[in-house]
Amino acid sequence: MVLAAASTASAVRPARAVWQRVRGAAAAVRWYVTTLMGDRDYEVFVAHQRAHHPDAEIPTERQFWRDRMADQDRNPGARCC
Repeated sequence: MVLAAASTASAVRPARAVWQRVRGAAAAVRWYVTTLMGDRDYEVFVAHQRAHHPDAEIPTERQFWRDRMADQDRNPGARCC
């Protein structure tokens, strides 16, 4: 009985390690895609403002995106559309 419990526990360890690697890889892909698409830009902006400009008023997320889109319309730069 003790031998069966030991072999079951040793079989679970590799499966758990594989699952942790899969979750880690999925988290890395999610981080990359959300960063690439700009989903975290407001969070990054707020962190920067708090660290470097603590007295400045932080706009709402809605106002941040409005300002950003207006700036892109004024200065299109090199983009496809």
